[in-house]
Amino acid sequence: MASNTDPSRQARPILLGIAGCSGSGKTTLARELANQLNATLFPLDLYYRDLSHLSPEERHHQNFDSPESLESELFIAHIRALAAGETIQRPVYDFAAHSRVAGAFDAIAPSKFVIVEGILALHYVELPPLYDFSIYVDAPNEVCLNRRIYRDMLERGRTEQSVREQFAATAKPMADLYVLPSQTRASVTVSGTESLDWSIERIFGALRKNGLL
Repeated sequence: MASNTDPSRQARPILLGIAGCSGSGKTTLARELANQLNATLFPLDLYYRDLSHLSPEERHHQNFDSPESLESELFIAHIRALAAGETIQRPVYDFAAHSRVAGAFDAIAPSKFVIVEGILALHYVELPPLYDFSIYVDAPNEVCLNRRIYRDMLERGRTEQSVREQFAATAKPMADLYVLPSQTRASVTVSGTESLDWSIERIFGALRKNGLL
C-alpha cells in the first residue's frame, strides 16, 4: 500500500480500492463514498472485454466473473494515469448486449479522491500498491444472490433464472477462487449487511487515522 508519508501525497489524487463479492453492497458503498468525498468513481465493470465479434448466444455463455473477462491491461493503465493526475478516455459498455459501444468513450478526470470499485479490485497484484487505502465488503452468499438478481433484472435486462444459473455456474466459484482470498489485502473489512452510515463512519475514521482525510 502506498505510504501516506510520501512527500508528493498532496500533489496527486488519493486512491481508494473497494472490493467484495457481487451483491455484497460494495457498489452502494462506493457510490455513497464518492458522493461524500466528491470523488471520481472508477467501476471495473466498465472494462469487460468487447465481445461484439461473438454471437448473442456465445456472449451469454461467457464467464463474466473470471479475471480474464476484464481488460486488465487497459484499466491498470487508466488507473495509473488517474493516479498521475491525467484524464483518461474510458470505454462505454452495454451490459444488455455484452459488448462495448463502438467509438464511444467518456472523458474521466481525477478529483482529489479516486475510488476503484469491483469484485476483483483487490485481486490483480498491480492494483493494491496503487491504493492509499482499501476496503473489502463482506456479505453472506444468499444476500449477494438476492441483490444480484434484483440488480441484473432491473439494470441489465436479465431474467431471474439466468441470474441464478450464472451465480451457481460462475459467480460463486470465481468468488471462492479470486474474490474471497483478496480480503487479506484490504486495509479494513466492513459488513455489507450493516448500516451504510456505520460503514462510512468506520472508513472515515480509518482515513483520518491514516492522514488521508
